[in-house]
Amino acid sequence: MAQCLSFLLILIFFSTHIHACSQTERTSLLAFALTLSSPSLNWTSSNCCHWEGITCNQDDSVTQLSLPSKGLRHNESISPLSSLENLTHLTYLNLSRNSLYGSSGQTRLFLSLNHLEILDLSYNFLSGELPIFPLSGSIRMLDLSSNSFNGEVPSSFFQRAWNLTSFNISNNTFKGSIPSSLCFTSSSLIRVLDFSFNKFNGSISPGLGDCSKLKVFRAGNNNLSGILPEDMYNVTTLEQISLPLNSLYGVLSGRILNLTNLAILDLQFNQFSGVLPLHFGKLSKLKLLLLQINNLRGSLPPSLMNCTSLIELNLGTNHFEGDLSMYNFSKLSRLRKLDLLKNQFTGTFPTSLYSCKFLKAIRLSANDIVGQIQPEILSLKSLSFLSLALNRLTNITGAIKILMHCKSLRFLSLASSFEEEEVPADFGMADFDGFQNLVFLDLSHNEVTGQIPIWLFKLKKLEVLNLNSNKFTGPIPSLLWTLPRLFFVNLGFNLISGEFPKELCSLPMLVSQNNNLSTDDLELPIYSTKDGGKTGVQYNSNLLYYPRTIDLASNSLTGNIPIEIGQLQLLRELFLENNFFTGKIPNQISNLKQLAYLDLSMNHFSGNIPASLTSLNFLADFNVSFNNLEGQIPTGTQFQSFSASAFEGNPNLCGSPLPNKCQPPPIDGDDNNSRDVNSEHQVPWILVSAVPGFVVGFWAVCGSLIFIKTWRYAYFRFLDNAYDSLYVMIAVGIKRM
Repeated sequence: MAQCLSFLLILIFFSTHIHACSQTERTSLLAFALTLSSPSLNWTSSNCCHWEGITCNQDDSVTQLSLPSKGLRHNESISPLSSLENLTHLTYLNLSRNSLYGSSGQTRLFLSLNHLEILDLSYNFLSGELPIFPLSGSIRMLDLSSNSFNGEVPSSFFQRAWNLTSFNISNNTFKGSIPSSLCFTSSSLIRVLDFSFNKFNGSISPGLGDCSKLKVFRAGNNNLSGILPEDMYNVTTLEQISLPLNSLYGVLSGRILNLTNLAILDLQFNQFSGVLPLHFGKLSKLKLLLLQINNLRGSLPPSLMNCTSLIELNLGTNHFEGDLSMYNFSKLSRLRKLDLLKNQFTGTFPTSLYSCKFLKAIRLSANDIVGQIQPEILSLKSLSFLSLALNRLTNITGAIKILMHCKSLRFLSLASSFEEEEVPADFGMADFDGFQNLVFLDLSHNEVTGQIPIWLFKLKKLEVLNLNSNKFTGPIPSLLWTLPRLFFVNLGFNLISGEFPKELCSLPMLVSQNNNLSTDDLELPIYSTKDGGKTGVQYNSNLLYYPRTIDLASNSLTGNIPIEIGQLQLLRELFLENNFFTGKIPNQISNLKQLAYLDLSMNHFSGNIPASLTSLNFLADFNVSFNNLEGQIPTGTQFQSFSASAFEGNPNLCGSPLPNKCQPPPIDGDDNNSRDVNSEHQVPWILVSAVPGFVVGFWAVCGSLIFIKTWRYAYFRFLDNAYDSLYVMIAVGIKRM
C-alpha cells in the first residue's frame, strides 16, 4: 500500500512538472499583467499553462497568448508589449479589440519573434511607423487594422515573409504608395491584402500579378488614382476586388472577364468610364456588383443576366440607358438588392422583377420610368425598400392602394413621380390595416391635391413623413402627435392654413430622450437634398442619422407660435419661413438646446429678438429676415457671426451684423429734463392763432368764387389769359434760340 502511495506521489510530481511553464515565461507574463490597469487578469496559479488565454506545447513553452476583447488597458508609463519579449516560442498572439497603445517600437518586439505565425493587434490604439527590418519568415497572418499607425510601408518589410498569407493594415493613416514589390519579395502564398481606409495615394503599380494565389484585394477609401494595372487581370484566383472611394479612372478592360472566380467587384465612387464589357455574364460567380457613382454609360449587356449568383446589383448614378422592361431579371433568382438610381433608363417597371422572390430593395429613382404600379408587386413578400422617385408614373391612388398591402415594406419614396393627382383621403379608417411596418414615407414634389389624408395617423411605426411641395390644403391635423415614432415632419411648400397646432409640440420622439429611434438598418443608404436641391446629403442606411425636423415653410399659417414649442427639446431643425405668423418670437425656443437650424423669415413677427436665443450653442443657421422686429440684435455667442441677410428687412432692427448702429439712450441733466417736462405742458399758441387765420382767409377767397358768379368767370378768364401769355413767351423764346 505504501509503495502504491509513493508511486502516486511521484506520478503527481512529474505530471505537474511536465505541464508547468518555465519560470522565465511565467515572469514575463506576470510582468505583462502588472502593466495593465484594468481589468486584472486572474493569473494566480503556479502553472501559467493553466491561465486564461495561455496555451503551452509539450515542452512547457508558451506558444499561444489569446486575450481578445478583454477590455485590457495599461498604465501610461509602462508598455505591456515589451514585457513579452521573452516568449520566444510564441506562435500565436491575439490582443485585438482592447485599449492598448504605444509606438511601433514596442510592436517591433513581436515582429522579431522568430516563431510567431499569427499576430493580431487590431482594434487598439497603437501608433508609429512600421519598422524597416523585415518580418519573421514564420509569419503567416499579420493584422494591424484599426489602429493609428502612420508613415509609408517600407518594401523591406516583406523581404523574408515567405509564408505570409494575410496582410491587413486597414483603418490606419498610412500614406505613400501601395508597396508594389510586396508580391515579388514575399510569399506567393499570399491570399489577402487589405490597405483600405488609409491615405495611400498615387496609382496602383504593377506587381499584383505576382501574387498568383491572391483571393482578396482591398484598397478602398484612399486617395488612389490612375488606371487599374493590367497584370491584375492575370490573377485568376481573385474572388474580391474592393477599391471604392478613390479617384481611379479608365474603362473596365475586357480582360476583367479572365477573373471568373470573382464574387465581389466594388468600384463605387470612382471615375470609371466607358461601357461594360459585352460578355460580362462570364463572371457568373459574381454576388456583389457595386459600380455606383462613376461615369459609366451605354446599355447594359444582356449577358449581365447570366450572372445568376448576383445578390446585390448597384449601378446607381451613372449614365446607363435603355428600356429597362426589356431585361429578363427573372434569371437573377437570388437577387436581394437592385439599385439603378439616377441613370437614363426608360420603359415601364420591369415585370420580370416580380420573379425575384428574394428581393428586399428596389430603387429605380431619377430615371424615366412610366406607367402604373401593378398588383403583381405584392408577390415580393420580402420587399422592405421601394424608391420610385423622380419618374413619370400615374395613378397615385392605385399605387397606394396596392403598396399598402406590402406587409414587409418599411421605406417608400414616390417623390416627384406623380403630377396633379389627389392622394386618397380615406380608405375606410375602421378597416385600415395597411403600411403597418412603414417607417419612412416620402410623397413630396408631386403637386397632389386635397387635405392631408387621415389614414396617415394609423401608421404607428412611421418615423419620417415628407409631404413637401404639394398642394395640400386645410389645417395641420392635430392627430400628428399621436404617431409615437414620428420625428421628421416636412409639410413645407403646400397650401396649408390655420395655426401652428399645440398638439404638434407633444410629439413623443421630439420631447423625451426615453423614446429611442429604430436601430434597424434600411436595405440601402438614403439621400436627401437641401436648398431646393442644390445641396445633396447622403445619410447612412440607419435613420438614427436623419435630423429631427419640423418643416412648415411656405404655407399660409397664421397666429402665434405656441409657447408649448419649448417642449420639443430634441428638435434639430425648425423651418417656419414664408408664412403669416404674428406676435413675438417665444422665449421658449431657447429650450431647444439641440437646435441647429432655425428659420423664421418672411413672416409678421414683431418685438425684440429674445436674448435667450443666444444660449442655443449648436445653432449653425439662423434667419429672421423680413419681419417687423425691432431693437438691438442680441450680442454674444454666434449671433454676430451670422450674415446681415439673416436680419435684413426689419427696419427697426439694429446692431451687428447690420450696418445701422443702435442709438444710445439720451443722457440729459436735470435742467434739460425739467425743461422738457415743462415744454410738454406748454400750450402751442402759435398754432392756436394760425389756424383761425387760415380758415378765415381760405373762405374769404374761395367762398367768393363759389357764391359770386361774375367773380368766378373773371377769375378763370384771368387764368386763361395768363396761360396764353405764358405760352407765347415760351414759344418766342424757343424760336430765338
